[in-house]
Amino acid sequence: MARQKISAGVLETLPAGQSVFDTTVLGFGARRQTEGGDVTFFFKSKYPGTQKQVLVTIGKYRRGDWTLAEARAKAAELRHMVKRGIDPMAERKAAAAAMTVSELCAAYLSDASAGVLGGGVGREKKPSTIATDASRIEAHIKPLLGKLTVPAVTSADIETFLRRVAAGDTAKALVAGRGRGARGGKGTATRTVGLLGAIFTYAVKKKLRADNPVRGVARYKDQRRERRLSVDEYRQLAAGLAATEQAHPVAAACVKFLALTGWRRGEAVNLKWKEVELTRRTATLGDTKTGRSMRPLAHAALAALGAVPRRAGSPWVFPAATGEGAIGSLPKAVARIRKLGGLPADITPHTLRHSLASQASDLGLSEAAIAGLLGHKLGSITSRYVHTADAVLLAAADKVADAVQELMDGKKPDAA
Repeated sequence: MARQKISAGVLETLPAGQSVFDTTVLGFGARRQTEGGDVTFFFKSKYPGTQKQVLVTIGKYRRGDWTLAEARAKAAELRHMVKRGIDPMAERKAAAAAMTVSELCAAYLSDASAGVLGGGVGREKKPSTIATDASRIEAHIKPLLGKLTVPAVTSADIETFLRRVAAGDTAKALVAGRGRGARGGKGTATRTVGLLGAIFTYAVKKKLRADNPVRGVARYKDQRRERRLSVDEYRQLAAGLAATEQAHPVAAACVKFLALTGWRRGEAVNLKWKEVELTRRTATLGDTKTGRSMRPLAHAALAALGAVPRRAGSPWVFPAATGEGAIGSLPKAVARIRKLGGLPADITPHTLRHSLASQASDLGLSEAAIAGLLGHKLGSITSRYVHTADAVLLAAADKVADAVQELMDGKKPDAA
């Protein structure tokens, strides 16, 4: 095998099927298995006075794992251990055997918060997603799996976990007045097992176990996106909004805005006036789930914004009732509107989003137009609408919002 000082240039031009050893740290090497594949750092040596070899894979180059300097430093550490007769793999296995699922979850959340998951675990997570993950870990994962060691978890354990969460074994009552609790059910079970899959993918990446026990476990069909408002429920929503407007005008306006636009809850809650161009009827959102996004604003949606009391000096379109921040009690407001309108408990802000998308489809709008309205990342569709809301998209926004407003006004939809 070739031996030379490993540099960035050497790594970038390393041919497929070849390895190179470093002249700076003996035993430190890099290899590329396939054409266009990743370069992997490794350490290979022998224990002093023996023919017993040690081979440790350090990690991949520039793929969320290791820089050249970090890998060389790790190799130097491994070389020092081997010279002292210490088996680095034995130490790694011992550490993995001692780590519990609770400790693994803590490490996962720490790296997620630092934005360094990488390694195929997924793209960088937003703080709101990390908070949801932490809540599911505390409510469901730690009570049922937290004391098991990482290598001991089997697919049978995951299947049992799925059934127990679905049966409500980890469900907790909501705290009165605070909206906190933990729900069970098949949807919660499926989503939490999905999180477990990501956590054990992280464990595999960290060499804490060789496989992912979640892989192959059949989950319940998640039907949370299939719920849409009926004609009667739109009328009930309007009644709940009307009963809320006087005491809580900002909350009522925000919920109505969601119903007329199909935006994600966080997008509306965090909307600032500087992002809104009233004359062009657009809003430019800099940090959505799919990146920067420009959305059309229907006339009906602008009317909902016009009902919001403007607070001097506040940047928020929907400011909090007290303090200087944005509205922070929207789930509580939705619950109040549901109760006053006589709506079922499964109506959420996401139901409003899915309902608007369904209305758009019923009206015959194209998939591209619906993607532009909702901020979906659909191939090249998002890029088409990210810089400008053209007349076609504004007309589509008006068409759907007007249909939703008519339903709330008690008018039946036109026959297909």
